[in-house]
Amino acid sequence: MSFLKKAAQRIAGEKMKPKSRKRLIIFIAIITLLSMTTSTVAWFTVNTFAGVDTLDIHISVAAQLKVAMHDYGTDLSKYGKVITNDMIDEFLANDNTSLDEIILDPVTTKDGTNFTNQRGGERKRNDHSFLEFDCYFIATEEMWVHLTTEHSDIEGDNGTSVKSDSPAPQNDVVNCTRVGFATESDGTAVYENNKGTPINSLSTFDLPSGAMVYTNNTRIFHIDEMSPKKVTIRLWIDGEDPQCDDDVQEADLQVALSFVGCDENNVPIA
Repeated sequence: MSFLKKAAQRIAGEKMKPKSRKRLIIFIAIITLLSMTTSTVAWFTVNTFAGVDTLDIHISVAAQLKVAMHDYGTDLSKYGKVITNDMIDEFLANDNTSLDEIILDPVTTKDGTNFTNQRGGERKRNDHSFLEFDCYFIATEEMWVHLTTEHSDIEGDNGTSVKSDSPAPQNDVVNCTRVGFATESDGTAVYENNKGTPINSLSTFDLPSGAMVYTNNTRIFHIDEMSPKKVTIRLWIDGEDPQCDDDVQEADLQVALSFVGCDENNVPIA
């Protein structure tokens, strides 16, 4: 066994002190990837940590579509247009954690639901692995909910996007992030910015780089009139992405999510 491999295994077994963690911090919709050590293949090197601080999610054009962190039945007054940091923290309290304590390690998945680390070990949500939380969408009419690059009518530049201001090859980090949306009836849809070659046979979709065009491909789930829909959102860094290596160290990554409701013909509902 090589010296480097022995060293990596030894480091993997040690518990890092909180102050020594190098983190990926999400400021509302901005993720910053901190420094990492050297590796030769995909996957960040052992003991590379990513921390989540805040995350905002917006409903876009459809005035009839709202969201909350709880199932409030048909009481529309308790649903809103934004999922805030405090709302997510309330959910994460069930796992005895919060956004500013979340640690993301690179993971991979074949179905967007079950995750493993580089050695094939099972990883659980919100525990040095991937961020996961549930929310409930409700609409005043039947619709398909799509991910959209259009801005919401609540504030400005917040359409779905994954960007980096860092120079190449650091900006390859935009291609390593995945966001999954899972419902009991519709399965799991996984958003991959700049979609590349499928990994682990996981089906993903991308959004158009120009004007937003809604198709069956951008649908993430269906919702019936006045019937709350539970949606599980998962955010992770896929270690098997070919560009998920240490070239992206100290890169900046900006991520935002926005949703819109469309009719059966994929026309936005105003």
